[in-house]
Amino acid sequence: MATGRYTSDLTEGDELGPVEYTMSRFIAREYGHANELHHPCFQGLVDAIAPPTLVHIDKLRLYKIACPAGAGPSARIHYEFDANIHEPIRVGTRIRTRGRVTRRYTKNGRDYVITDIEMRSADDGRLLIAYRDTVILSFKAQSAKVAS
Repeated sequence: MATGRYTSDLTEGDELGPVEYTMSRFIAREYGHANELHHPCFQGLVDAIAPPTLVHIDKLRLYKIACPAGAGPSARIHYEFDANIHEPIRVGTRIRTRGRVTRRYTKNGRDYVITDIEMRSADDGRLLIAYRDTVILSFKAQSAKVAS
């Protein structure tokens, strides 16, 4: 477990979470508004659901709980993600989110961490969103060559 460490210290096998909460109309609406998702379903006007990218917020919740010391000496750069939406997350749904660091590697002087995150119904365990997140933790700059 990464508790008490920086996110830059995460290693393969580290478990993050779980975090549990109930999806509220406020969370869905404010996240949708902040991301310019103005469709009525995200604004709570019609059968309110959470925007699928809200899983990013759960990732940050997991980091904050597991790694309260913060990002660490190296900045974390959100590199890429892949989200599979299995069903909409309706307002009122109780959510349980967990993450697991599945890979950490270095490529071309950059440290990468891949975390798999699952958002499930806290009531019956249904998979709602499966999310794979890749971040770059650091970059070791090489000396610049000066043209003569």
